[in-house]
Amino acid sequence: MTTLTPAAPDAAPDAPPGPWLLGVRHHGPGSARAVRAVLEAARPRAVLIEGPPEADGLLALAADPDMRPPVALLAHVVDDPRRAAFWPMAEFSPEWVALRWALDVGAEVRFIDLPAAHSLAAGEERPETEPLSGTDNGPDGDERQDCGREGNEPQGEGGSEGGPDQAGLRIDPIGVLAETAGYDDPEAWWEDVVEHRDGTPGADPYGPFVVLGEAMTALREEYGDGGHARDLVREAYMRQQLRTARREFGDEVAVVCGAWHVPALAARTTVAADRALLKGLPKVKAELTWVPWTHRRLARHSGYGAGIDSPGWYGHLFGAPDRPVERWMTKVAGLLREEDRLVSSAHVIEAVRLAGTLAAMRGRPLPGLTETTDAVRAVMCEGSDVPLALVQDRLVVGDVLGEVPDAAPAVPLQRDLTRAQRSLRLKPEALERELELDLRKDTDAARSRLLHRLSLLGIGWGEQSASRGSTGTFRESWRLRWEPELSVRVAEAGVWGTTVLAAATARAASEAAGATVLGEITALAERCLLAELSDALPVVMRALADRAALDTDVAHLAQALPALARTLRYGDVRGTETAAIGEVATGLAERICVGLPAACTGLDADGATEMRRRVDDVHTAMALLPGAPGGPTALRDRWASVLSRLAGRDSVPGEIRGRAVRLLLDDGRLEDTEAERHMGLALSVGTPPGEAAAWIEGFVGGASGGGMLLVHDERLLALVDIWLTGVPADAFTDVLPLLRRTFSAYEPGVRRTLGELVRRGPGVTGPAAADAGAPGFGAGLDHARADAVEPLLRLLLGASTHGPGTPPQPSDHPASDHLAGVGK
Repeated sequence: MTTLTPAAPDAAPDAPPGPWLLGVRHHGPGSARAVRAVLEAARPRAVLIEGPPEADGLLALAADPDMRPPVALLAHVVDDPRRAAFWPMAEFSPEWVALRWALDVGAEVRFIDLPAAHSLAAGEERPETEPLSGTDNGPDGDERQDCGREGNEPQGEGGSEGGPDQAGLRIDPIGVLAETAGYDDPEAWWEDVVEHRDGTPGADPYGPFVVLGEAMTALREEYGDGGHARDLVREAYMRQQLRTARREFGDEVAVVCGAWHVPALAARTTVAADRALLKGLPKVKAELTWVPWTHRRLARHSGYGAGIDSPGWYGHLFGAPDRPVERWMTKVAGLLREEDRLVSSAHVIEAVRLAGTLAAMRGRPLPGLTETTDAVRAVMCEGSDVPLALVQDRLVVGDVLGEVPDAAPAVPLQRDLTRAQRSLRLKPEALERELELDLRKDTDAARSRLLHRLSLLGIGWGEQSASRGSTGTFRESWRLRWEPELSVRVAEAGVWGTTVLAAATARAASEAAGATVLGEITALAERCLLAELSDALPVVMRALADRAALDTDVAHLAQALPALARTLRYGDVRGTETAAIGEVATGLAERICVGLPAACTGLDADGATEMRRRVDDVHTAMALLPGAPGGPTALRDRWASVLSRLAGRDSVPGEIRGRAVRLLLDDGRLEDTEAERHMGLALSVGTPPGEAAAWIEGFVGGASGGGMLLVHDERLLALVDIWLTGVPADAFTDVLPLLRRTFSAYEPGVRRTLGELVRRGPGVTGPAAADAGAPGFGAGLDHARADAVEPLLRLLLGASTHGPGTPPQPSDHPASDHLAGVGK
C-alpha cells in the first residue's frame, strides 16, 4: 500500500493512490470532519468501516429520515439475549459520517470487523476501550458494551512484540502521545492537535491521517498489541475483508477504523497466516438491529468503556458552522436563563473574552472545554459549582436520545411496546422525568398497567415513587428514564410472549410456580393486580393457597398478609374482582390470630423488634380486610382479643407488650386508666430496667405518634418521669441507648415540648397550668392579641368572619366556626 504524503501547503492536494486507511478516534468530531474531507476528495468506490459484518443488511436504514443518531447496533445471541453487545454511533462519529456519505453518493459500504457471532461466542461482552479514548483501559477499537454477565472481561495474553518490560502492558496510545508532546492531559492534547485543527479550504485532507498513522506505527513497533492479543485476530479478519474489497473495486477503497489498527492493516502478511489466526474460532447464532442510544451512555462516567467525557460538547463542535466558543456560551446563557439565573449578553461577551485569554495564557490554539468551563464558572456562575453542575449535566454531557425507524428489525415484544407507548403518549426520553397518574382516568390507568407489566418483566423503564400531595390509592407517581440497555431487556423478555400482556402473564405464572416463600407469592399477587393480569392471577392464587396451607411459620404469615390487604385495597380502586384474594387473606389473618401469642414468647431483643414490626403490619392490614363469617367486625374483634392477651402476658417481650397496649389505646378499645395501669405495672420497681425501657420503646417509640401521646397525657409522662428518675445508677447506662433511640425519633417540636413539660415539673394541672406559661413566655393567654388574628385565620380557613367579641355567624362549615386556642 502506498504511503500517504502530505501535499505542499499552497498546492491543491491530489489524492494519493489507494486504498486509503483512515485511522480515527471513535466519537471524535475532528476525525469525523477529516474523514468527510478525504472521502469528498478521493471519492472511493467502496467504504469499509470497523463494525460487525452481519449488520451489512441494516446499513441502508441509516439513510432513513426517521433515523436520528445517537443510535447503536445491537447484537445478541438468539438463544440467550443477555449475551449482547452494542456498537454506538453519534452524529459526530467518523463511522457514522462515512456511512452516510457512502449511502448519499451510492458507494458500496461494508463492515469489516470480526463478526459478532465470534465475539459473543468468546464470552467477551464487556467493552474494550477504543484506541484513542484517553483512558488507560487499552487500545482496542471494539465498542461493545456489556449488558449481561459480569466478570468476563478478556485478559491480555502478553503477545507484545516489544521488549520484555512491555509484555502484557495495556497502554493508552493517546496518553503516550500526549505525554511525549509534553501534555499532562490527553484530552487537551487531542483537542489542540485534532479538534482545533484549521479546516482552511485547500488544506491537505490526508495530512492528519498520515501523521497519526506514523505515530501509531511507532507505538505498535514499541508495544506490539498493547496488551490486547485479541486485536491480532480482529486485524487478521479485517485484512481478509480488505483483500476481498480490493479484488472487487481495485485500490479505490477507503477504510475507516480505529487508528491503532492502521499499522496492522498496512502490514504485508500472507493469507495463510491470517487464516491460521482465524481457524477454530467459536461461533454462535446472533441477531442484530438498530436501537436508540443516548449521549449519557456515550459519556465515560456512565460505564461505557469506549466513551468520551463530553459528548454534548463534541456534538456542538461538530455541528457549529463557525465561532464555536461564542455559540457555546450562548447555549450556556440560554440554559441558565431557563433556570432563572440572571445572565445577560454582557456575561456572554465577557465569558468569551475570558476563555480566549485563558487559552492564550495556556498556550492553546483555541479555547477548549477546560477554558470555556473556567470562564462560565467565573463569569456566569459567579464562582459557584452548583449552576456549573447543571451546565455539565445538560450541555457538556447532554440528554439526547436517538430514534430508529419502524423498518428496523425488532422482536415482536418490542413492536408491541412501541405501539403501546404511542397510543398512551409515553415517549421514551433520556432525561429522567416525573409522571403523576390519576387512576380514575382511563389513559392514566392504562399507563400504570403498562409500567407495572414492564416492571414485572424486568424492564425498568419506570420506578414507582411516593406520591406527593396525596396518600390516596387512586394516585401513583413514577420516575421514567429510558436507557439503551432496556432494548436488551425487551429482547430477553421476548421469550415469554409476543405482547407485553402475554409476556407479563407468562412470567407471573412461572414465578408463582417457582416461588418457595409465602411472602414472594403474596407480593407477586399484588403486582399481578396492579398490572391487571387477570389470566395470571388465578394461577398465583392457587400457588398462594397451596403455600399458605403448608406454611406454619407465623412470621411468614404475618409478612404475607399486608401485601394481600393492599391488593384488596387496590382492587377496590381499579375495579378488579378480588373475592378469592379476600378469602385467602381472611384465612391467613385467622391463622395469625391463633398462632401469634405463642410465636411472641421466648424472643431475644432482635427477634422482639422484628416481631413488633410484624404486629404493626398485621394491625394495619386488619383494618383493610373484610369481616370474617361471624360478622363485619368479627375479625377485628378477634385481633383486639389477641392484642389484649399479648399486653397482659409476662412471657411476651416488653417491646411487644407495650406496642399491643398502644394499638389498643389508639383504636379506642382500651380506657386511658387501663393504659395507665399497664404502664404502671411495666415500670414498677420489680421490673428490670432493660425490660421497662423496652416496654416504653414499644408503647411510645418511633414515629408512631407516641411523643404527642406523652405531650397530651401528662399522667403517662409523669409515670415515665418517675420511673426514669428511680432507675439505679448502675442500670441507667444499660437503658440509656434504648431510651435515646426512642426519644430521638420524635420531631424536634415534640422533644422541645416534652422537655418544657419535664422542666416545669409535676403537680401543675388544670387552669393553673394554662396560666403558668412556658419559660420565656408571659403568664396566661393574651385574649386581645388572639382576637386580633382571628379574622385573618378565618379568612385563610374559609370560615365566616366577625370581629372580636362578635358572635360567630352561621356557617356551612361548623368545624371552622370555633378555632381552638383563638379568641374567647
